Amino acid sequence: MTLKDIDAFVFDFDGVLTNNLVHLDQNGKESVSCSRADGLAFDVLRKLDKPAFILSTENNPVVTMRAKKLKIPVVQGVDDKVEAIKKLANKNNYSLKSILYVGNDLNDYLVMQLCGYTICPADSHFKIKEISDVVLKTNGGNGVVRELLEDVLSLDFIKILYQTN
Repeated sequence: MTLKDIDAFVFDFDGVLTNNLVHLDQNGKESVSCSRADGLAFDVLRKLDKPAFILSTENNPVVTMRAKKLKIPVVQGVDDKVEAIKKLANKNNYSLKSILYVGNDLNDYLVMQLCGYTICPADSHFKIKEISDVVLKTNGGNGVVRELLEDVLSLDFIKILYQTN
């Protein structure tokens, strides 16, 4: 798998871009933990003109706000990730076999079987690990996208982000 083989990157949210924990205050307001290292990784994808999306079953303002901060589109409140990824691919003229999907739990299982490239965090469900092309060393929410780009795809962030030639 090389960067040129990938039309788009699609990321589950909970357990991939977060550590899969939710924090609730006394008023029921939710918050989650995300890695700033992933923010820089999304800057690299933008610089390389590689589309990235969040695909989440959750419909939550936390997901919306993180996607806004990362400057990437989000498809959320999805009951059927298979149909959602087919629509995304069709709308953007992507081949499903050229989509890299990063998931961690059983609700990602069927969609991962459709995509050409699959990655999961180290702390993913064992059935997701079994079907993933790469199991990362990093747990969800701890820089999964960063590891994917730097270690798996061997991208040099300094060269991409800070050098013009």
